[in-house]
Amino acid sequence: MLLTIIGGSIPLWSKNWSERRMNSLLTFSGSFLLGITILHLIPETVSTGNSWSGVLILFGFFLQQAIQRFTHGIEHGHTHIAHHNHQHSVSLLPVIIGLSFHAFSEGLPLGVHYAEQMTLPSLYLAVSLHKLPEAMLVTSLVYSRKHQKRGAWISLLLFSTITPIAALLTHYLGTQYSSIHTLVEWCIPIITGSFIHISTTIFFESGTRSHDMNWKKWLLIILGIGLACTTLVGGVQQHVH
Repeated sequence: MLLTIIGGSIPLWSKNWSERRMNSLLTFSGSFLLGITILHLIPETVSTGNSWSGVLILFGFFLQQAIQRFTHGIEHGHTHIAHHNHQHSVSLLPVIIGLSFHAFSEGLPLGVHYAEQMTLPSLYLAVSLHKLPEAMLVTSLVYSRKHQKRGAWISLLLFSTITPIAALLTHYLGTQYSSIHTLVEWCIPIITGSFIHISTTIFFESGTRSHDMNWKKWLLIILGIGLACTTLVGGVQQHVH
């Protein structure tokens, strides 16, 4: 939550945060999120023995495609609707609702006990890095529409609470009620598919209009995937989910 607030506040006090820096942050965080999803979340999902896991991952992938019709791609770095030329073409409310739904879904995997002890801390880091540019874009969007820093701060504070609340609900309700625990187990592969969609879209689309891959972008991707691979070192099976 604190990292989201810090990152989201940058557009309100700094005018030196360039689009190039944003694209670099997006590429790195997207690569790390993809690495954590493939190295940790997919194996954990498959290990539950749910025969529908593959179908649910596919469903989550295309569900994210549907969600971005409301968010217009802010969760993976699209900044065009925050531009003044677009301030009357897109309604702010559906974007905020879509992003809130996305933020809530991000928090659900953070309240689960996994078989591999490195899965949860890796997910925390991946989601936190992903929320940095996301929060910055949310703040920029609200401020560009309302032209009020107070409104942008309130929106940022409310937005920053959604993911932690989802994690807390998953943890406490999941341990108290078996039906909630089962529901969350079915939601995790859906969210996994969503993460795959978001992360791949980020590093294919960020930074270059023609989707080409320059050496700086390759370096950021390698660093992100490399950091994700380091989370495999020293992992211990707990045999709990």
